[in-house]
Amino acid sequence: MQLILGSSSPYRRAQLATLAYVFDTDVPNIDEAPQQEEIPFDLVSRLAREKAQVIAQRHPQAVVIGADQVAAVGVATLGKPLTVKRAIEQLTTLSGQSAEFLSAICVVEPGGRIHSHVEPTRVTFRGLAVDEIEQYVALDQPLDCAGGIRSEGLGLHLIEQVESKDPSALIGLPLIALSKILRTIGINPLSN
Repeated sequence: MQLILGSSSPYRRAQLATLAYVFDTDVPNIDEAPQQEEIPFDLVSRLAREKAQVIAQRHPQAVVIGADQVAAVGVATLGKPLTVKRAIEQLTTLSGQSAEFLSAICVVEPGGRIHSHVEPTRVTFRGLAVDEIEQYVALDQPLDCAGGIRSEGLGLHLIEQVESKDPSALIGLPLIALSKILRTIGINPLSN
């Protein structure tokens, strides 16, 4: 079966490649703006599903993976900052706080059957000085990362603690849940 990752994220591509899956990528190009009063869990679930469904329409014979991630501080949603200014604002908000990073996947099989999962990761940030936030953003350029932090890079310097059942989820793709879903479909790089 053809496997397609519906994502432009180089981080998700690298994550999926580490598990020896053979896959292609396609970019869904959907509107990622939250709907009015949409809570973070619903937003991340909807975006992963929409991304997977858009790609599944283009490739109806493939198994398609859609994914999304947001950071939630209370009911506030922090997505990709996209600008240096917004990254600094997001990290200032996260300074000394705990946030829940929600990593969602949606897998669409040929024929339309859907498998979904959202993996929460609780991240506690240490108190951050403005100059170290600015220095971090300048060095790591986390403009395409939820919450303005790249945990697989210099972002670890900003964190006090991470709590998760799946350490890969914080990077953006919860690989434990994804590999379980793919095995149920019959995609397993460990079997002949």
